[in-house]
Amino acid sequence: MKNAVSRFGKFLSGMVMPNIGAFIAWGFLTALFIEAGWFPNEKLASMVSPMLTYLLPILIAGQGGKMIAGDRGRVIAAIAVVGCICGSDYTMLMGAMVMGPLAGWVIKQFDKKVEGHIPAGFEMLINNFSIGILGMLLAILGYYVIGPFMTAILTVLTAGVDFLVAHSLLPLVSIFIEPAKVLFLNNAINHGIFSPIGASQAAETGRSIMYMLEANPGPGLGVLLAYCFFCKDDTTRQSAPGAVIIHLLGGIHEIYFPYILMNPVIIIAPIVGNFCAILFYSMTGAGLSGPASPGSIIAYMAMAPRDSILTVLLGVVIAGAVSFILSSVILKATSGHTKSLTDAQNEMKEMKAQAKGEIPEPTAVNVGQIRKIVFACDAGMGSSAMGATKFRNRIKAERPDLTVTNTSVDTIPADADVVVCQRVLADRAAKCAPQAQLVTLDNFLADPHLDALYNALTSTTPALDAKAEAAANEEIVSDLRNAAVAPLAAAVTEASKANGSVMKIQAEDIQLGLPSVTKEEAIRAAGALLAKRGYVDETYADAMVEREKLVSTYMGMGVAIPHGTSQKKGTVKKSGVVLLQYPQGVDFGDEKAYLVFGIAGVGNDHLDLLGNVCEILEDEDALEQLKTTSDMNYVLEHLQ
Repeated sequence: MKNAVSRFGKFLSGMVMPNIGAFIAWGFLTALFIEAGWFPNEKLASMVSPMLTYLLPILIAGQGGKMIAGDRGRVIAAIAVVGCICGSDYTMLMGAMVMGPLAGWVIKQFDKKVEGHIPAGFEMLINNFSIGILGMLLAILGYYVIGPFMTAILTVLTAGVDFLVAHSLLPLVSIFIEPAKVLFLNNAINHGIFSPIGASQAAETGRSIMYMLEANPGPGLGVLLAYCFFCKDDTTRQSAPGAVIIHLLGGIHEIYFPYILMNPVIIIAPIVGNFCAILFYSMTGAGLSGPASPGSIIAYMAMAPRDSILTVLLGVVIAGAVSFILSSVILKATSGHTKSLTDAQNEMKEMKAQAKGEIPEPTAVNVGQIRKIVFACDAGMGSSAMGATKFRNRIKAERPDLTVTNTSVDTIPADADVVVCQRVLADRAAKCAPQAQLVTLDNFLADPHLDALYNALTSTTPALDAKAEAAANEEIVSDLRNAAVAPLAAAVTEASKANGSVMKIQAEDIQLGLPSVTKEEAIRAAGALLAKRGYVDETYADAMVEREKLVSTYMGMGVAIPHGTSQKKGTVKKSGVVLLQYPQGVDFGDEKAYLVFGIAGVGNDHLDLLGNVCEILEDEDALEQLKTTSDMNYVLEHLQ
């Protein structure tokens, strides 16, 4: 149940968060230029209503459609949500969250049905008319059905909020908000309920208390300050001041979650602190003009109306003071009964992954029968090679009897016992290797499913009698010499035969200090550099982009390794690897890549260099340095 709510909340966040800048712009216009604003201006204030009524719902719906069906989903969702907007007197933010994904799903199903049946030369006609006609029908549905339905829901929710405020019951929501934040469940209620109601209230009165329920930095601030002064563990106490700055000024609330997980009883403190702040805000009629995102004191105060600056600030102080006092008392009373900060941070990572739906069920493997693990990706060239190398290095001390290798998903060997691949390739992997156990994941370097597989393989070591043990020892030696390092050994051998030396990255293959660009631009830049260096022809960059659409080449830990599809290996002239460094990062979905390795491989020639990359991933200090260094010699030293 919790995972379902978490995934739902994450999906809602995926529609709202990319557009949060538009919410902030609308909030500033409201705070500054409406009649009760800082600088009343009737002409500029005229932008407030259209932005709230049309712009924000269209942006949210468009993003929701794009998440389901790409650009076609974005366009049809924008058309469809206009019907909801015109069919209701309420702001249709919630309606957009329904109509956007629905429209995206409709056009995606249509595209599946007509795929392969469109006559040559009619593609553009059918693609454009399908969006126009289906978009029109969905807009009509929105006008007569979805718009009125969402109006009824918002009417009930708004009446419920008004009832809670009128009877001073709204502070009770803190009992749910603070634990939900620590469990990473807050997005489901914050973006699904609080924001739509808040927008409707702000449209009428210029402010809403709904924007204050979750974003107040005071409760977390109190917890961190208590650790600063009263924690007896030196490491934890010394880390708390830095966390205070990140939390209060940066607005990253999750920085204080590990401090609560160290001593779960402390959750009482932020609950009571937020309770007192909400009660104070309810009694004074306070509210924010727009969403404070992130939950920084700077963003929080920036959204405060002109006549409520002190009131809003006092609410933060109240929440912080109450939380600080209670946290201090609890810390003193429970001294010696807390987890370490490291354990709490690890627990938080697991909880965050679980909230995203990423924690796998325990991997059921028969460790006594597993001898070969195959990492498979589309081309069998880059991501699976790095994943196999890293996992091999991780497990070889405990299970040297295992063979860990990599291949294309379409050429998985028949003797594979376990196949590790990305989710979108699961069907192809199952067809190619029906005999193997399948482990699916999101990236090959840092994924909870890999941790589960590792734990399953190392928690129980197969028992061997003396004769079997001797045979196993001989097999282990063979594995270590041949199978366990086969990809890297093959790379060294083949490259040596071809070139007389192991393939090495050159200074001309590296570009440092590049400005941030889009993911596609970064991939194309890597392809262009590969072509410039003579490794591939000009069309290889297109294959790299197509490969990225199939499954992300983001590996984790700030590293991406874009490469072409298996069908485009013929465009590779010779093996080569290039590196593009983006100190500010490039967005690869929800993650940022700082090091983008463009790969072109003939056979296994590129794997020796990928082996070096995997070794660097084990050295977090070196990896962090590589993300920002401008020293070419440092980069070459660690990659050669």
